[in-house]
Amino acid sequence: MSSVFHEILRTVANAMEIPVVVILILLLALSVFFIGWILTEYFTERRQMKIVLPALLEELRGGGGTDAIERSGLLKRQKAVLLELCRHPDFSSALREGLAANLLEKEQAHYDRILKTTDLIAKLAPMFGLLGTLIPLGPGIIALGQGDTYTLSVSLLTAFDTTIAGLIAAAVCLVISNLRRRWYNGYMADLETLMDCVCEAEATHA
Repeated sequence: MSSVFHEILRTVANAMEIPVVVILILLLALSVFFIGWILTEYFTERRQMKIVLPALLEELRGGGGTDAIERSGLLKRQKAVLLELCRHPDFSSALREGLAANLLEKEQAHYDRILKTTDLIAKLAPMFGLLGTLIPLGPGIIALGQGDTYTLSVSLLTAFDTTIAGLIAAAVCLVISNLRRRWYNGYMADLETLMDCVCEAEATHA
């Protein structure tokens, strides 16, 4: 009876070999895509971001308002959020603070969605790499018992290749996630400070 279960498990494992390899190839392709994405993000946004936060805060406190925001070196998303907050000068302080909290939450959710994909790949890729390592070892061990060194070498080569693919995809996505998380935390800290300043300035000049 146990041999039947062993055959079922072996059949399932063999059936999973090709899907695991395909998934690993897709994860590698995604990691290459994310490398291009973060390079594009760096050269089109991060590198262009030129802001002296204390000077901008002073300008906003002095009543610079929308003109100061539009002239600043902030990111487009940061400018859009701050300008949205400035479009409602007739709001009460409590309502303005509520709007600011809502806008901040949406920005945080936007950045979290971007990070979620690379975080997921960094966790899944080693698992699929391990699956790709273990699945071909079964036929390889059987081939070793039968003296078939060619099948054994092919199985070991597949095992090594899948392990390497999984680790490369995981490492790339882990580095990208950590780098982006540092960027986005800085963006959110600056944006929160600027929104507090805008709310204070609006209340002062109301």
